[in-house]
Amino acid sequence: MKKPEQLTEKVFLIDDLDLGMAERTGTYVLMENKITLVETSASPSVPHILKGLKALGINPLDVAYIIVTHIHLDHAGGAGMMMEHCPNAKVVVHPKGARHLANPSRLILGAKAVYGEKFNELFHPILPVPEDRILIKKDGDLLELGEELTLLFIDTPGHANHHFSIYHPSSKGIFSGDTAGIFYPQIYKEGIELYLPSTSPNQFDPEKMLQSIERYKELGVERIFFGHYGMSENPTEAFRQVGSWLDSFIQEAKIVVSDNENTSEQVELIAQRLYTKITAHLLQQGFADTHPIYELLKLDTKVSAMGLADYFNKH
Repeated sequence: MKKPEQLTEKVFLIDDLDLGMAERTGTYVLMENKITLVETSASPSVPHILKGLKALGINPLDVAYIIVTHIHLDHAGGAGMMMEHCPNAKVVVHPKGARHLANPSRLILGAKAVYGEKFNELFHPILPVPEDRILIKKDGDLLELGEELTLLFIDTPGHANHHFSIYHPSSKGIFSGDTAGIFYPQIYKEGIELYLPSTSPNQFDPEKMLQSIERYKELGVERIFFGHYGMSENPTEAFRQVGSWLDSFIQEAKIVVSDNENTSEQVELIAQRLYTKITAHLLQQGFADTHPIYELLKLDTKVSAMGLADYFNKH
């Protein structure tokens, strides 16, 4: 695995190799008096996180907090396993997510329904977090990590109702989870910035997502630390693109849902339309049509299509 990447003076990024993919999902390490991790990905990523901590010279016994922006398995599925390796840590979670960390049975059932026989490979095991080691943070709450840093938690629904984001004042950065979408460093290395909204089921709400992004703007953030993946120092462009693509996603989904009542067909057609628009956008900018990132874009558009179909069928 590659060495953890230093993003700011005290913020490092470990590649979790989620789904076996590099630069897909990351764990952030805050090197403060109280060492803190943000996101765990799923349990198969835990060995990569432990190797990353070792490379940074951190003993897991010294980890004080493990923060999860929301409880989707690619962000928090490994929290229970990480707690076994970090016996002195507490998990910090949104009020609406706490009970699912303590009793992940519904998370497991939901994931098995979606992923079927791939569940074990992608997520197993999902271990419960002891209730006395769960720390709930509500909108406006603070968490002091040392004399030089106190984190601010803000409620940011849109991707999920159990989602908060964490403002990091010393870097003027926001740990955005999935609220501000997905950043593709693989494409950025080719000189093209791409930020796409993440509209996965089943709590996607476009109005709430845009309202949450407005809260980021009000904070005057200068950096975004994405769950997927890495840091952007161009939040103005990120917010612009996510808003523009969100509008486009919604328009494409409306066309499909109005013409087709079969949900599975809706998902396939929406995914095809989204993928076609995104690939045309990249090709127009001279991005190679042979790049392996297109396989990841197929996955992301399929998941986003599921959330869009779910949203319009509910409304």
